[in-house]
Amino acid sequence: MIVVGAGFSGLAAATDLNSAGLDVVVVEASDRVGGKAGATVNGLGERLDIGGQYYCDDMVEVARLVERHALTVVPTPVQGEIVTQPPLDIAARAVSYAQSVGLREKLKQEMADDRNSRDSVADWLGRQDVSSNAKAGFRSMIEGLWCLPLESVPAWHLADTDRRITNEQFELQYSLAETMQALADRLAAGLGDRVRLSTPVRAVELRDGHVRVVMDTGALAARAVLIAVPPVAASRIVHTPALDAPLSGALGVWQSGSVIKARVRYATPFWRDRGLSGMVMWRDPVGLFCCDASMDGQAALGVFAGGPLARVWRRGDIRALILDHLAAALGDEARAALDVWHHDWCDDPWSGGGYGDLIVDAGAHTAEDIIRTGQPPLHFVFSELSPSFPGYIEGALIAGRAAAARIAAGL
Repeated sequence: MIVVGAGFSGLAAATDLNSAGLDVVVVEASDRVGGKAGATVNGLGERLDIGGQYYCDDMVEVARLVERHALTVVPTPVQGEIVTQPPLDIAARAVSYAQSVGLREKLKQEMADDRNSRDSVADWLGRQDVSSNAKAGFRSMIEGLWCLPLESVPAWHLADTDRRITNEQFELQYSLAETMQALADRLAAGLGDRVRLSTPVRAVELRDGHVRVVMDTGALAARAVLIAVPPVAASRIVHTPALDAPLSGALGVWQSGSVIKARVRYATPFWRDRGLSGMVMWRDPVGLFCCDASMDGQAALGVFAGGPLARVWRRGDIRALILDHLAAALGDEARAALDVWHHDWCDDPWSGGGYGDLIVDAGAHTAEDIIRTGQPPLHFVFSELSPSFPGYIEGALIAGRAAAARIAAGL
């Protein structure tokens, strides 16, 4: 059994397949495991997450693995006032925020089962009778999270995807002192030398009842293959013979978003001295967010620029843009940063440009079911197919384990 991709979907599937007694090899294009979660060291020598890092108590698969591997859980500081940009008074801010959240709930209720609709999320939003502030807040919330412009995403798909995100706890409730990369490393360690890094797959060939996976370093053959990379990346793999038209079409209807993630270090959490939580929600520019990312005595703010904003920012001085916006929101103290680190996911060659891919074809109602069925002995899995928390690490684990159960039963 060959698993292509050592993100959390691939690692979860490989772990369960290995436990079921199958001989598993995992091949990963990059030089590390973890996919859209990863780690690096900033200018102060501190290890930090470069991608997906947060989870909450409702994400039970992540929590179970964190406990099993005895990693250090760091609660996200949330005490204090939230700042909105441009500023609103307390009453207007409360109304705008409530309306923005209400729009998200209304979209889930109205559109998730309306598979005949050709409306984009932007079309749906344009019909809503709420304030311009609420609409801007909703747009910023969605583009910051899903990293694509509302004009590109079918309303029914976002509603269906969003409805599967079921947490009641704050989704940024926890991170890990060792980084989420460490959790991926622990999963990979359990597979030993079955994980092969820096091994990009170029083609997959079906031959005489088995599958041949072609890499730069040679080829491997197996009874079955699980392709566990994001849908846009999966669509780039060459298949011989060509995939059936429905499956090929289903893989081709996705688009990766764009996101820049930053961590700004300070000597002290000055925002708390002012009664602020460190959370900033921008309506202009759309898709920009900030939260308190301090841990282990390291005062820090995490900044996320998603969607079209990330494409604009990457052409400029990202450090200056970050500090300018933080200073406007939190005061000039925000300019006194000890370190400003950022990671631009827009052109990541393996994982795509955002934390999750989204369907951008309003008519692709059956795409997920078609991909989930696959073309045995060729199977596919990624977080976006998960019945719960699609696009999150939790969803990746759930989807990977479900795919492993189906494959093991079939073999």
